[in-house]
Amino acid sequence: MKLVLNGHDERYTVEQGMLNLFPGEKPVYGPIGPEDQSWAIVSLREDDSCHVTVELCWQGKAVPYSLGVPLEGDAFQREGIRRRAIGRCFFLAAQQVTGAAPPWGMLTGVRPVKLPTRALAGGASPEQARRQLEEDFHVSPARAGLAVQCAQASLAAQRSLNPNEVSLYLGIPFCPTRCAYCSFVSAGVGRTLQLVEPYADRLLEEIDGLAQVLERAGRTIRSFYMGGGTPTTLTAGQLDRILARCRAALPLDSCTEYTVEAGRPDTITREKLEVLKSRGVDRISINPQTLEDHVLAAIGRKHSAGDIAAANALARSVGFRCINMDLIAGLPQDSFQGFRRSLEGVLEMAPENITVHTLALKKGSTLISQGGPLPSGEEVQRMLDYSREILTQQGYIPYYLYRQKYMSGSLENVGWAKPGTESLYNIVMMEELHTVLSLGAGGVTKLIDPAAGRIVRLVNPKFPQEYLSAGDKQAGQREEIAAFFLSPAETPSASSTLFSGGKM
Repeated sequence: MKLVLNGHDERYTVEQGMLNLFPGEKPVYGPIGPEDQSWAIVSLREDDSCHVTVELCWQGKAVPYSLGVPLEGDAFQREGIRRRAIGRCFFLAAQQVTGAAPPWGMLTGVRPVKLPTRALAGGASPEQARRQLEEDFHVSPARAGLAVQCAQASLAAQRSLNPNEVSLYLGIPFCPTRCAYCSFVSAGVGRTLQLVEPYADRLLEEIDGLAQVLERAGRTIRSFYMGGGTPTTLTAGQLDRILARCRAALPLDSCTEYTVEAGRPDTITREKLEVLKSRGVDRISINPQTLEDHVLAAIGRKHSAGDIAAANALARSVGFRCINMDLIAGLPQDSFQGFRRSLEGVLEMAPENITVHTLALKKGSTLISQGGPLPSGEEVQRMLDYSREILTQQGYIPYYLYRQKYMSGSLENVGWAKPGTESLYNIVMMEELHTVLSLGAGGVTKLIDPAAGRIVRLVNPKFPQEYLSAGDKQAGQREEIAAFFLSPAETPSASSTLFSGGKM
């Protein structure tokens, strides 16, 4: 789509609106010629108000749309008003041309829950927060309701936090095989077996180094999360060494949840589960993604649906009382009926948490190169609508939610939980409620100073090989963490941002 911007350079806002209403289009900047059938001219003029006009043509059908919004507040607030006005005007013009009604309306950001959270914190009722999403951002009633429920869970979590608490993510970037949809930093353990033991050794050093920083700063760990990859790719002995060191070195006395992603059933054994249980782990994931065997084969899984049920029964026999299961809507060769069977099969196993993801086609996944038949966006929306209906009927509540780029149907990922079993880590990580420290390859530490409204990101080396040789960089990051805690207002960083609430 040809784009022309007059009086501003809000390229990101316009491009995100274009991707939302015109999936598959790419932005092209330059003069519009008579042969161009898809284009938009987005113009801005300012006085005491922000005046936006969008002239938009799609497949030969052209419409103009204009709106004016008062400009008020400081420079930062005026910038936000200007950006929202441009996004809203483009959305309404595009909607007139296409007739489309995206489920999340004009919102394009990862964290739509921040909008109703801010409204509720400011004194709005849940109904008022829901109505704001529907009327100001054109969010569908169903999605607005989901966002408000998750906002209520976010505020409840925020009220439970103490200022000196942090959360910890410990990454294990190994899997038995790589799933076709995966874009995470993970390596098939068969090809990288020689890296696993030195990686575990390096992680122990990192745990000791972080323990010293936390002691200096007077911080304690509120929630612990070991993810990946698939942590249970490690041997029982390796898991025991790492978790024992965490218990011995880190300030975990006030930790209220201790989670490990067991994930793949082909990595789960009684010995490993007993190690987890003996080291205080009280929450695990056993993630089928689907219970359709032909879909499992299509995504590169080497186990069957029956293996999921067996792993769940084994975990229950060891004594785990909080189990999460993930499903993905939109997998290759899946269908609405197949997804429905998978969800109903998961419900028969009665996990305390169920996370329903929407497939996101990422550049790092082999699905991009291999292709394959994928359900349509409309069919994926049917899957999510059905999941919302049946999970609500079964007594689950939505408690965290996020979106991703290149997500089928422009939909969402939702964590559902039986009341009282919500994962605090998932909420604080997604809603950026307090600092989350990250150890291991591919992790991202987020140092959060709510009083100053600032987030500092520290990115770990991406791959295991790089992580093993990055001792100096990791030591430098530990010093940055200590400095942030001890004098947060003065800490410099090349990657810091201000809180700005939900994006459009």
